Amino acid sequence: MKNINWYAYELFLQVARLGGLSGASGATGLSPATIGRRMLDLEEAIGRPLFSRSRTGYQLTADGSALFSQLLEMEGVARRVESWKHEGAGTPLVRIACGTWLAWMLTRNFADIRTERDEFRLDFFIAERRASLAHRESDIGIRAFEPEEPNLAAIKLGEVAYAAYRARNAHPSIAERWLAVAEEDAISNYLRWPHQERAGQIAVTVNRPRSLRDLALGGAGTAVLPCFIGDQDMRLERVGDEIASLRHRQWIVMNNDDRHRREIRTVADRMVKFVKDRTQLFAGQRP
Repeated sequence: MKNINWYAYELFLQVARLGGLSGASGATGLSPATIGRRMLDLEEAIGRPLFSRSRTGYQLTADGSALFSQLLEMEGVARRVESWKHEGAGTPLVRIACGTWLAWMLTRNFADIRTERDEFRLDFFIAERRASLAHRESDIGIRAFEPEEPNLAAIKLGEVAYAAYRARNAHPSIAERWLAVAEEDAISNYLRWPHQERAGQIAVTVNRPRSLRDLALGGAGTAVLPCFIGDQDMRLERVGDEIASLRHRQWIVMNNDDRHRREIRTVADRMVKFVKDRTQLFAGQRP
C-alpha cells in the first residue's frame, strides 16, 4: 500500500461525517470535484472501496466504516495531545460540538458562555451531524436524543419545536415556494421535511442551513426553521402551526472522565442555564 498522508485521511473524515462532497467542500474550501478525486485516490492507495456513491450522497462501506473508526481514535489522540500542549501553556481548551442554530444563538450571546475573567479558550465545531465524544473529538456536545454510550454523561435540556416561516412583507405568490437544503446535505429531520412533504414545490436549494433564514428574509420562499430562531425575528412569521412530527428533546453530553474538569464543568453549566432560561422559546411557546 502506498504511503498516505494525514491530510487525505482528514478529507475522508469530512466526507464521512458530512455525508457527501458538498458538505466536505463547505468545511474545507476545496471543490467537490477535487475532493471526489482525492477519495478515489485514497481508495486506490488502500485497495478497498470506502464509499457507496449515489445521488443522495456518500455512504460508508464496511471497509469505510472500519477505517472511520480507526481514524477517530487517531484524531482523538491528536486532539488530546493538542489540548495537553495548551494546558501546559496555561490555556486550556474547551471544544463544543453543536448544530447550526444553537451555535448561532450561543455566539450571539457569547458573554453568557465565556466572560473576560475566564482563562480558557473555546473551539466550536458546527455541523448537523451527531456530536461524537467517544474518542474525545469534543468535550461538550448537543444531541437530539439521549446517549446510550456508557462513558457519556448527559443532562436533559428540554424540547425543540419547528415551524415553517416566511417574511412578513413577502408577496402572496411565494406561498407555494419552499426553501430547502440540498437533499444530499439534509442530515437532520427538519432539513429532510421539505423533500418529503413539499418536494414538488421546492424553488431554491442551498448547501447549508444558515442560508435558509436569509433566503426567507429576502422573500425567496418558505423555510422550516427551529422556533427559537424564527420566533425571535419579527421580520418573519409562522406559516401554519408547529410541525409536531419534528419536535424533539435535546441533551448536553460530556465524557464521564472529563466532565469534572473545571473549565468543562463551567462551560457546560452555563450552556445548561442558557438553554433552560429560554425553555419556552426553544419549545415554540412564543413569549
